[in-house]
Amino acid sequence: MSKSVVLAEKPSVARDIARVLGCNKKGNGFLEGQKYIVTWALGHLVTHADPEGYGNEFKEWKLEHLPIIPEPFKLTPIRQTTKQFNAVKAQLRRSDVNEVIIATDAGREGELVARWTLEMAKNRKPVKRLWISSVTDKAIKDGFNNLKDGRQYENLFEAAVARAEADWVVGINATRALTVKYNAQLSTGRVQTPTLAMIAERERQIREFKPKSYYGLQALTETARFTWSDKAGQTQSFNKEAVENLLKKLDGVHSGKVIDVKTAPKQQPAPPLFDLTELQKEAHKRWSWSAKETLSTLQNLYERHKAVTYPRTDSKHLTSDMAGTLKERIKAVDIGPYRKSVNVLLRSSSIKPQKGVIDDKRVSDHHAIIPTEETPIYQNLSDKEQRLYDLIVKRFLAVFFGPFRYEQVTAELDVGGEMFKAKGRTVTDDGWKAVYSTDEEEEDTDRLPAFSKGEEVKIRAVVMTDGQTKPPARFNEGTLLAAMENPAQFMAGESKDLIKTLGETGGLGTVATRADIIEKLFSSFVIEKKGNDIFTTSKGRQLLELVPEDLKSPALTAEWEQSLTKIANGKLKKEAFMKEMVDFSKKTVKEIKTDDKKFKHDNVTGKMCPDCGKPLLEVNGKRGKMLVCQDRECGHRRNVSQLTNARCPNCKKKLELRGEGDGRIFVCKCGHREKLSAFEKRRAQSGGKKADKRDVQKYMKKQEEEPVNTALADALKKMFEK
Repeated sequence: MSKSVVLAEKPSVARDIARVLGCNKKGNGFLEGQKYIVTWALGHLVTHADPEGYGNEFKEWKLEHLPIIPEPFKLTPIRQTTKQFNAVKAQLRRSDVNEVIIATDAGREGELVARWTLEMAKNRKPVKRLWISSVTDKAIKDGFNNLKDGRQYENLFEAAVARAEADWVVGINATRALTVKYNAQLSTGRVQTPTLAMIAERERQIREFKPKSYYGLQALTETARFTWSDKAGQTQSFNKEAVENLLKKLDGVHSGKVIDVKTAPKQQPAPPLFDLTELQKEAHKRWSWSAKETLSTLQNLYERHKAVTYPRTDSKHLTSDMAGTLKERIKAVDIGPYRKSVNVLLRSSSIKPQKGVIDDKRVSDHHAIIPTEETPIYQNLSDKEQRLYDLIVKRFLAVFFGPFRYEQVTAELDVGGEMFKAKGRTVTDDGWKAVYSTDEEEEDTDRLPAFSKGEEVKIRAVVMTDGQTKPPARFNEGTLLAAMENPAQFMAGESKDLIKTLGETGGLGTVATRADIIEKLFSSFVIEKKGNDIFTTSKGRQLLELVPEDLKSPALTAEWEQSLTKIANGKLKKEAFMKEMVDFSKKTVKEIKTDDKKFKHDNVTGKMCPDCGKPLLEVNGKRGKMLVCQDRECGHRRNVSQLTNARCPNCKKKLELRGEGDGRIFVCKCGHREKLSAFEKRRAQSGGKKADKRDVQKYMKKQEEEPVNTALADALKKMFEK
């Protein structure tokens, strides 16, 4: 009997599919049943060959070798996952297998993961495609009952290959050129460099900002505070003298007359459902989580607990064919903190989301992040998973409630011929806000006391107010994600078409890669954190001086995305796009070669590298200070201090762990200092388990930066290890 090989993107998804398909027989890297053999990738199993794969002369980094233009590109199994690639290949080549079902993530990159694996394994068998947005039993069954012809996705695969080849040609050649010319680890790319440039531009705006003082007036009554406005409706003025004259004029006025009281009904719809970027922004705003932290927690909710739908989505909407599943999803969250809201919805005659939630035109590969039809075992969720699940469930339930309704009340007061206004509101229907009633929300303190038209009001005092205009805020990870998603304000001078394209295609990077891009900027020490704020380093600022102008603008990504979308839609040949990319790479390398600028390490320490004897540089990693060798070919690095999750016994802030070996010491900003051994003793006395050497090593490993999981980044990492 012939069988089908099902290729999933990761083991956890493969296990779910295998369980649904009845594949219970375990093999070496696969699960087998009567009709199906389910195997899996581990993300990318195959990637582009390193430059040395095209000739031994490229093992040495030399300017005269650049640019390197592969013709054709070669694929190679990723060394760390070769065993699993061979396991997949063995199943594909079985004589009893007559077709392959691609079950990797439904999107451009998921298509690339599978197709490259099939290409490297020299698969010639027919291909079908499983295209689903969640890994619940129902979604898997429905998907297998509606498999697509793999040929429908050929153009999507071509677009994915074009993106990967272009990243290789541009990123690797520019990175090699910069690194060799300046003997420093200088990495550049079409997403990371414009992102760095946006951070630097925000710093320039802050640096050049000149605050201006503004002034206003307030009339204080026994029960309310009225704000002055001029005839144009402005409540503030930069003209201090004019406001002071008004204050003198009103100094002797002790009463005012209510000339109008307006009441207008207002309503506020529920916030839209989450896409990945919006969820990352919300988690950073609430708990200062990094983008990577949120994505990792969300991935667990999706894969391990089957509690939410596909995480890497850029849509905040649902498709019309999901309408029939919404009631089941509401029933699935009938647990603990959501039971009250769920019961209200289930008792209503019809369950419909607010207008705009269901919109087929605004869903591309994946719909918004919402709960699945499976009820998670709540106590099995970690604290982080519970918090993130709570955000998703409440946002989901909220769209089924009516709008938040209130009456806006505006009272206008004439004081000495000048207009003063006070605004307030009276809530008439909590609507969707009832879902959040258990949260620590602000109390409704905007209620305005009752005033009637023609009423005389006693004025206690008229006072002058002042303030200063503020510069734009520094980026944190949440606001940087927002800027990457919509970088229009950093594209001054670019065409409206490019700005529109970047808006339509989701900005710089994708929802799946933005967290990795930010992590890469931290790990290459071009940006650093102070508190939650992000700053460029000297290395980052110098890199922007050395990089060709075209690589610094988000416009490059916009142009690429326009072309990649055309390739995916069959309107442009990949070869035409790649010719442009090769020409661009040649131009970039030439600019770098002929530039006469210099790069200077200004963070050199007096300590010498134990491996090569050259001076070490002190850099600020994302979680603490490190010493790294200035010679890129050496690559030595070690931690000096790390910010940990251990808390100060005095001020409860996070402690920094400094030093090496047995001499390590915890230090707090408040001045508290404590040896690691003393900390362990105190922890044991307070009921905590004493940390042994293995615990400490495991804990420190968790503190380290996570690697960037992209094919290009892996290739660059290999280069720097040479």
